[in-house]
Amino acid sequence: MRVTRCEPNEREKLVTSEKNGREQRDATGRRAAAAGAGAGAGAGAGAGGPVDAATEDFVDHRNLLFTVAYEMLGSAADAEDVLQETWLKWAGVDLATVRDRRAYLVRITTRQALNRLRTLGRRKETYVGSWLPEPLLTTPDVAEDVELADSVSMAMMLVLETLAPVERAVFVLREVFDLGYGEIAEAVEKSPAAVRQIAHRARTHVAARRPRGEVSATESREALAAFRRAVETGDLQGLLDILSPDVVLLGDGGGIKQAVLRPVTGAGKVARFMLGGLARQAAALSLGAAQVNGYPALIVRLDGELDTVLAVRFDGGRITGLYAVRNPEKLSHMHRETALRR
Repeated sequence: MRVTRCEPNEREKLVTSEKNGREQRDATGRRAAAAGAGAGAGAGAGAGGPVDAATEDFVDHRNLLFTVAYEMLGSAADAEDVLQETWLKWAGVDLATVRDRRAYLVRITTRQALNRLRTLGRRKETYVGSWLPEPLLTTPDVAEDVELADSVSMAMMLVLETLAPVERAVFVLREVFDLGYGEIAEAVEKSPAAVRQIAHRARTHVAARRPRGEVSATESREALAAFRRAVETGDLQGLLDILSPDVVLLGDGGGIKQAVLRPVTGAGKVARFMLGGLARQAAALSLGAAQVNGYPALIVRLDGELDTVLAVRFDGGRITGLYAVRNPEKLSHMHRETALRR
């Protein structure tokens, strides 16, 4: 099986450049948020100025806005950038002219995310190997909200990747956050009639590609536990029993870590690949359970350090998809829980 090699090249330079750029944007965003909060605290000591109200509204809706941006982008790092851009625009708004502050914030976030989607699309064109969404270590309440968990699952996020940018925005805002067509029309700068057509087209597209049946949290945990036992004991037949005949394994190393360049398809190939790869480093590897994107997943550690997030897709009681994220640029949100909201 071919894997990517970690050799110094232009891709490595690009990753370093993007990381440095993001760190600079993070610092700018933190300074802006701190300035707004500081100004708000000062204003709050008096009559309660506009920056104070703006900061309070932004903080109140931050988890919602992050969820909107993440579902549109599939990247937590880019979603954080969008939130910083949203804050900078929101801090300059005359709140006296805003009728619905939540809707206004969602509108700003949506527009910023749409702009970011175009940049992200260009990056994906030169990405090494498969591109997978950035996994999130989610809080327990995300799993309790079945619709939210389904919308941020790795399987659904990959389905959303097949939509055009505006289709994705309309689908997310309508189906996940239940916004009215008028509100969505303002966010995506289309007419309500056009938004209705886009929503219908997106729903049809997603329905044809989403997981075929609902799987309870209990079923997911049991199936994942059986998969984990089979992997840890080297039980080939046990793996074949839990894998669907047409299971697909995708790996994302981003050109930084070794990962399969192309999808591995079929229970036999996937099972042998998994057992062979893990057997070579069995002494240094450990598997642990975690809640990732609202569903049970496995965390692979190498010598105690986070190495891979392995998310799964279940259909008909068997695993139909395995998504192995190894790119370290995508694992920063696996060290702390992320709160998502609708």
